[in-house]
Amino acid sequence: MFDTLSDKFQRVFKYLKGQGKLTEENIEQALREVRMALLEADVHYKVAKDFVAGIAARAVGQEVMQSLTPGQQVIKIVSEALTELMGGTAEPLRFSGAPPLSVMLVGLQGSGKTTTAAKLAARLSKDHRRPCLVPADVYRPAAIDQLLTLGRQLQLPVYPSSVEQTPEDIARAALTYCGEQHCDTLIVDTAGRLHIDTQLMDELKRLKAILNPCETLLVADSMTGQDAVQVAESFHEALAVTGVVLTKLDGDARGGAALSIRAVTGCPIKLVGVGEKLDALEVFHPDRMSSRILGMGDMMSIIEKAQENFDAKQAEEMARKFRQDTFSLEDFRNQLRQIKKMGSLEQIISLLPGMGLMKELKKMQIDEKELVRTEAIINSMTPHERRQAEVINAGRKKRIAAGSGTSVQQVNQLLKSYTEARRMMQRMMGGGSPTKKKTKKRRVKAFFPF
Repeated sequence: MFDTLSDKFQRVFKYLKGQGKLTEENIEQALREVRMALLEADVHYKVAKDFVAGIAARAVGQEVMQSLTPGQQVIKIVSEALTELMGGTAEPLRFSGAPPLSVMLVGLQGSGKTTTAAKLAARLSKDHRRPCLVPADVYRPAAIDQLLTLGRQLQLPVYPSSVEQTPEDIARAALTYCGEQHCDTLIVDTAGRLHIDTQLMDELKRLKAILNPCETLLVADSMTGQDAVQVAESFHEALAVTGVVLTKLDGDARGGAALSIRAVTGCPIKLVGVGEKLDALEVFHPDRMSSRILGMGDMMSIIEKAQENFDAKQAEEMARKFRQDTFSLEDFRNQLRQIKKMGSLEQIISLLPGMGLMKELKKMQIDEKELVRTEAIINSMTPHERRQAEVINAGRKKRIAAGSGTSVQQVNQLLKSYTEARRMMQRMMGGGSPTKKKTKKRRVKAFFPF
């Protein structure tokens, strides 16, 4: 999402590093570029102006001007300023009071409220809460059907609303239903409009009075740029919104909404949607987002994804197999499945330091189907072949290729990647460190058989 903004920041930092010594003149030139980059990213003009003024005040101080690495000092100042601009620290959802507690989702039509409701329910289930979904949008029958379908996918209770009911009746009945289902959290998907109007706001105020929600979350589409900020202002003024959920943060929007909403409205961004799957809802961390924008990656998010999807005992077992050289194709397949759970490879690579800014990787089209193809090849092998890859001869390769809908060449490529991965991990476990460039190239390829 922030690729363009990141590129421009990198050009500014490169310019400052090339100056050797910072002066008020070259800082002013650099900050002019920063201001233009923010405006082009659709950041609110007042926010951009204040942001640049704050950086200028700190950058021309004696500490920076006399530093041995002034360029790095400026990067540090910009990173801290970006983090502060987006809220400083992550703000989790707050649940307090006697159950059932309510979370009310509001926003314009098309912002992604219904899908976000399901994603939030999935997230709360992982946090050991017992959510119940409530479709309260009676003006769009498809919204009720959609939430019922999503609830079945998640195996969570959904209040059976109907278009004959009023939203207020649904809210009252859902509170009782939630208790009957032994749930502790109501997630209420409210109606939206194509634009803000008095009728919509009055209805939402009545629903809020009935539900007394612990969280009133505005769901805003980050692709709408400055419109998202204006929508947030209107909803916050009418409903005292407690937080914002930005959807489609994985898209190609310019990012202005994420950088402006907190500064303009005072509402914290609590969650962000980063994909279409029901697990693609993340806590918004301003410091991590700042790090991504400046091309420094987001290792904490990678670590958290790994902790969620990789079992510690399995990791220990894998390490033992590598040490003893008993790592099989079956284990290789299991590792691929674990990696797929972490998200798309493109998304994972974008979190690595500097990787999001490398032109080569930007141009590279990562084909997720290759992972599916690799798994299909391994699935076409017999258990004996998966455990003892050495027995796979030419005849067996033809059979495996036919069974997986691939070619013998693709089977050969997989076996080669698997062999090199084993060899490399053995060296790493044994403390060896290959020095030849050819070996290093093979090492990278072993992890990416495609």
